[in-house]
Amino acid sequence: MKEYRLYGDGRTDNTAALQELLDMKGTLVLLKGVYMTGPLTVHEDTRIEFEEGAVLKFIPDFSLYGPVYTRWEGVKCHCMHPCLYIDGARNVTITGKGTIDGSGQAWWDQANLRRNAADGPQTDIERMFASLNPGYEDQPGGGGGRQVQFLRPPLVQIHESSGVTIEGLTIVDSPFWTIHPVFSDHIVLRDLRIENPADAPNTDGIDIESCTDVVVESCFVHVGDDGIALKSGSGRSGIEDAAPTSRVVIRGCTVKAAHGGAVIGSETAAGIDHIEVSDCIFDGTDRGIRIKSRRGRGGNIHDLVFRNLTMNDNLCPLAVNMYYRCGCNDMSCFSLDPQPVTDETPSLYNLEITGCHGTGARASAAMIVGLPEMKVSNVKIRDCHFAVASQNLVPVSQSDMFLGLPEIDQRGIRLRFVENLELENVHVDGVEQEIVMED
Repeated sequence: MKEYRLYGDGRTDNTAALQELLDMKGTLVLLKGVYMTGPLTVHEDTRIEFEEGAVLKFIPDFSLYGPVYTRWEGVKCHCMHPCLYIDGARNVTITGKGTIDGSGQAWWDQANLRRNAADGPQTDIERMFASLNPGYEDQPGGGGGRQVQFLRPPLVQIHESSGVTIEGLTIVDSPFWTIHPVFSDHIVLRDLRIENPADAPNTDGIDIESCTDVVVESCFVHVGDDGIALKSGSGRSGIEDAAPTSRVVIRGCTVKAAHGGAVIGSETAAGIDHIEVSDCIFDGTDRGIRIKSRRGRGGNIHDLVFRNLTMNDNLCPLAVNMYYRCGCNDMSCFSLDPQPVTDETPSLYNLEITGCHGTGARASAAMIVGLPEMKVSNVKIRDCHFAVASQNLVPVSQSDMFLGLPEIDQRGIRLRFVENLELENVHVDGVEQEIVMED
């Protein structure tokens, strides 16, 4: 029988041995030590157990992460192989008190150098992905670098899989999005600690995309972009995939430093529905509850419940924004005049916010802004209390990343293009005008 030896010395490349063991399925136990590795693929009927002190650390050599065909920022394309890739698998558990480390610094440095470059693909890796993705220039992006085709890998991606549980682990320094379930169902993410530096680009904590029946509970997230985000594809590609995100429960989680705590969008093409977020703390995040889309993104977003959330020291505790600006140069998307309704027009209805409290808001207490041709509809806000900070204020325009809306000075609850709104026992401290009606 072949002997497999793993070296947890922090130097030896264990990729081949680890992949052979994973190919055998069954249970893999990682003892205390630092196991250097390149990208790995996990198959069905596999359990990975981390002993306390075990670290699975991915080697930051870009050339190791060859192309796979999956989703990247909402569009199907060839992109870099995810570090830990659970692909087409059933019955997978990854558990223990160890750490998954994405060695993100080299990836972030390259992303910051290249993602806003005007010269298009320049490196051999970028040119290779450009050749695999004809027409990428016209594909939508969220700011991660599609136009230069440096398509960084997520740290953990769950792709076209079912019955996957990840629990107990610390997951740090992701090259890109940290945990990314996509086209999957019956996923449990429990008791995880996810940490990336606040300035690390596009390092979302958890991105649940085109998935059903997902539970996220008792997780701690401190990252450089959105904390826990729900998505369903972007633009024509996402509309044609027709794979919504539905039946997701997020409870008992803490999010710090992120751009948003619990986030819907901005990739909303196939719809997002029947979502419940409860008993969470969003501390120092730019926004607490964040719902973002725009013309061109599409999707029916509905039956969202946010209950018993504590939001401290945010720019804006509640931001509902159908004028999200990132990744779009078409100014018609941001017109205040009604535009034709198409399948690329997002809709948002049946939104319930109950028992939520936000203190120390530095931009505004809240904003809910729909589209003139597709108003945000059927909104109930009950037993909520918001308070604007008395110092360290920033412009109201920093409430969310929008374009096309007029500047205002009032810091209360901004309402524009909203219908069938119920407010019951809702108060805003620290402002002259609690409700700011604009239409």
